[in-house]
Amino acid sequence: MSDFGINEMLEMQRTLQERYKDKWEGISPEVGKNKLLWMIGEVGEVIDIVKKYGSESCDVDHPEREHLVEELADVLMYYNDVLLCYGISAEELKETYTSKFEKNMTRW
Repeated sequence: MSDFGINEMLEMQRTLQERYKDKWEGISPEVGKNKLLWMIGEVGEVIDIVKKYGSESCDVDHPEREHLVEELADVLMYYNDVLLCYGISAEELKETYTSKFEKNMTRW
C-alpha cells in the first residue's frame, strides 16, 4: 500500500474546489477562518462517535468504524482547504512539522 501524502490530498481538494467553485465559498485567506470552523465541526462529529461508542468505535470489526473514518476524512478535507486558503505548501508544512518535532523531542 502506498502512502497517502499531503500533496495528493491538496491536489484532490483543488479538484473539488474547482468543480464546485460556483457553489462553494472558494479558497482565499478571507475564508480560511470559515474552513477552520467547518473543520472544528467535523472534529465534533468524530468526538460524538467516540463519546457514543467509546474507544471500541475504532476497532476494525466495529460497525461504527466506517463512520469514524469517514468523519476523520472530512476533518482532513477541511484541513487541506485551510492549507490552500493560507497558501501553505506540503514542503513548508513538512519543514515546520519537522522543526516542531525536533523541539518536542528535547522538551522534557
